[in-house]
Amino acid sequence: MQAKKRFFILLFVGACILLLLLIGGGPAHRSRTHRSGRHPGRSWQRFSDPLQPFASPEQPETDNHDMRRRRDADPGRYKGKECRMESCFDFSRCESNGFKVYLYPRQKADKISESYQNILAAIEGSRFYTPDPTKACLFVLGLDTLDRDQLSPQYVPSLKAKVQSQPFWDDGRNHLIFNLYSGTWPDYTEDLSFDVGQAMVAKASISTESFRPNFDVSIPLFSKEHPRSGGERGFLKYNSIPPFRKYTLVFKGKRYLTGIGSDTRNALHHVHNAEDIVLLTTCRHGRDWQRHEDGRCARDNAEYDRFDYREMLHNSTFCLVPRGRRLGSFRFLEALQAACIPVVLSNGWELPFSEVIDWSSGAIIGDERLLLQIPSIVRSVHRDKILSLRQQTQFLWEAYFSSVEKIVLTTLEVGRPSLCETTGRFSTQTVDTTCVSQSLSHCGCLTSLWICKLEPPPPPRGTASELFFQHGEQ
Repeated sequence: MQAKKRFFILLFVGACILLLLLIGGGPAHRSRTHRSGRHPGRSWQRFSDPLQPFASPEQPETDNHDMRRRRDADPGRYKGKECRMESCFDFSRCESNGFKVYLYPRQKADKISESYQNILAAIEGSRFYTPDPTKACLFVLGLDTLDRDQLSPQYVPSLKAKVQSQPFWDDGRNHLIFNLYSGTWPDYTEDLSFDVGQAMVAKASISTESFRPNFDVSIPLFSKEHPRSGGERGFLKYNSIPPFRKYTLVFKGKRYLTGIGSDTRNALHHVHNAEDIVLLTTCRHGRDWQRHEDGRCARDNAEYDRFDYREMLHNSTFCLVPRGRRLGSFRFLEALQAACIPVVLSNGWELPFSEVIDWSSGAIIGDERLLLQIPSIVRSVHRDKILSLRQQTQFLWEAYFSSVEKIVLTTLEVGRPSLCETTGRFSTQTVDTTCVSQSLSHCGCLTSLWICKLEPPPPPRGTASELFFQHGEQ
């Protein structure tokens, strides 16, 4: 009997203690949880940036602080981000006279680069030009907007006030702005240092994030020596069989010891073998490069001087086109002209005229994060594919890129179908660019027809040939 009493007493005491723990521990636990959750992840935020390039594109954005900070610091890039033809373009200007382009008069006091003069001359000499602003569908500034790097001698100061004072500006509606360089050291953002408003932008090195489809136009980065009109033909005289050249993959350029764009170029020595893959970089650039030079600089500089760039360019199957400080590079057009298949390493770059050119037929699009796989990738390309890619480089160069005039006219042609599609007057059909282009004017807009002239391959030997009849012809 006494044993039973002791057992029940102990059981009762244990239950009371457990109840007290449950009642008293809850608030303490909640308090600890609350205190620890007030600044979640404070010590881990600093490590998020290096992991961002490897994040899945489908992964949702969970922290908007960095995005807001970039937008606040870069208003010219994000203002009008949602603009499309139907929302930021006045079609009534185009109804009476079709697609006509007006150039604002140039002032003597305004500094204009040779490249921008070539752009304006190409427009003025085209069938789109009109000297009458009342007949214009599109307006192009007489102010030089090509170089918006504040450290550049070509930079035009106080452009914001000058742009907004243009008589037909109207917050940029029906305006097209050309730009080759934006941002400056150290971030090289896509800010033009003035508000583009609702204007269309034809820009080199534009990112996919900033690119507004069917509104903006991605153009190639070209040098001031690029010819105004005409231009040299591609350097491919004949296709050799087999199509392999002396080198498999080449590159020669600046290394960028620090800052944006340096990651990939600093790693090229891991792939370079000085035999069929020759990737040369030099540390000798910038005013204070010696302050940042590392143990490889002396060796890299010496090897850099041993090779002639032109000889490499014309004797390589593939040419590496890594990003520079900005996403675009002069190497892109140089490779196309030389019939050296571009291997593009510039993550996030909206390739030139991407809405009308299928770049998978004219280049190898790589990934900066997978640099070490590039040698095996280019070596695995079949010889028939190499022949096709090489021939396509010549077609693209001569059709779109060999002169400033062709780049400008292609820019206008790319923007014009966007205008026509929105007005509903005609629709375009995308077809393989290895075909021959013909154009028909209809309803004041351009319809591009791609007509294949390729003959079917001959039948294998020893097999019966079929007869094909078309339109009454055998």
